[in-house]
Amino acid sequence: MDKTNPTQFGRAMAQLGTDMIPAYSPAASIDDMAVANQYLQERYLPAYHAEFSQPPREPLSLRRLCRDRGILDDMLREQFERAVRKDNCVQFEGMSLQILAVRHRCHYIKVKVKVPRHTDGTLSIHHGPRVLAR
Repeated sequence: MDKTNPTQFGRAMAQLGTDMIPAYSPAASIDDMAVANQYLQERYLPAYHAEFSQPPREPLSLRRLCRDRGILDDMLREQFERAVRKDNCVQFEGMSLQILAVRHRCHYIKVKVKVPRHTDGTLSIHHGPRVLAR
């Protein structure tokens, strides 16, 4: 786990205020799907349930309610960082996303912007709190 370059999941967990504990365990040696499913059913799941299906030591719930679903959606969606080119475009997965010129908007050439992929598959371009394009 590289703490200076988090994955999408790592970034979302950090925004949620959740610490990740890396396992650093070696890869499994099972290379057959039927054998893997048999192992899961006969060995792994019974051991997992025996260890973790215990009543809590304390009745206190540490869950937090999220009153604004939009904030949670913002945290959990994929976000990519890109630089704005001289033509006011951002390259993303083979596409060129253009930031349209607006009279009162400063230029964003060579500025780092965020390109989130929304749950419906659409993209937008953000610079800080500003939405530059959808």
